[in-house]
Amino acid sequence: MSSRKLSWYRPGDPWLMLLPTVAGLALFRLGPMLGSLLLGFADWNMLTPPAFIGLGNYTELLADPVFPAVLRSTLEFSLLYVAGVMALGLAIALLLDRKARGIGFFRAAFYSPVITSAVAVGIVWSWLLSPRYGLLNNLLATLGLPEPYWLGDPRLALPTVAIVQVWKMSGYYMIIFLAGLQGIPHSLIEASKIDGASPRQRFFTIILPLLSPTTFFVLNVALIDSFKNFELIYAMTKGGPQNATNTLVYDVYLNGFVHYRTGYASALSYVLLACVALVTGLSFLAKKRWVKYQY
Repeated sequence: MSSRKLSWYRPGDPWLMLLPTVAGLALFRLGPMLGSLLLGFADWNMLTPPAFIGLGNYTELLADPVFPAVLRSTLEFSLLYVAGVMALGLAIALLLDRKARGIGFFRAAFYSPVITSAVAVGIVWSWLLSPRYGLLNNLLATLGLPEPYWLGDPRLALPTVAIVQVWKMSGYYMIIFLAGLQGIPHSLIEASKIDGASPRQRFFTIILPLLSPTTFFVLNVALIDSFKNFELIYAMTKGGPQNATNTLVYDVYLNGFVHYRTGYASALSYVLLACVALVTGLSFLAKKRWVKYQY
């Protein structure tokens, strides 16, 4: 009976069903990636035919006095963002890892900025941080405190945008940490309480070590996510002031779609890809020392 039911099956059928997906990936993902790689070796302004210049874009990039500042801003933003979302996401997850009435509402409330448009978030925070009419500066003035020029001061602009990005995305990492916390055997926590362990001791000797696989996953996702900071920078600072918030991904946009230097922008995009690959690879090298527990 079963052989009759499967008489229609042919070994090539699964591959035939996968063909539309594979073709879509090749056409809309791998094709553009290969095209941008080739454009990195050409000079093209989207109006005239591309001219092959070899490593010209890469040598120009390394000689550009702006590039070190852009790279430094990218790494500073990444460091601030990764540290912020990991610390805040874990803190919120620890607060919400309990059974209480209305806990689902608070989890949804903390997650809601994640699904809010990044451009809308950037515009609203720009209003809140406005030097003259912003709610935050008005509050500081009421308290008699200095009123910083949050998005106009080169020293404050990048940390300010990074903090807004942390505020927006912490809810996403909260959910991941919450899943990890709920996967820890409750019997271990109860046993530690019976043995007289303090909350601090339980966190550092039981919860944090057992959470290391989740923490490692969060670190890698946050590292990759930290390099995708275009929307907020575009909405809040446009890369300014004085290139203080001009990161690699925003510099790709500027060269590709503002200055129409498509070949140079393609070279920049592969430098960005190399940075992501490097930091992710380093985190995987540290995995064996860091992730000590599996459950």
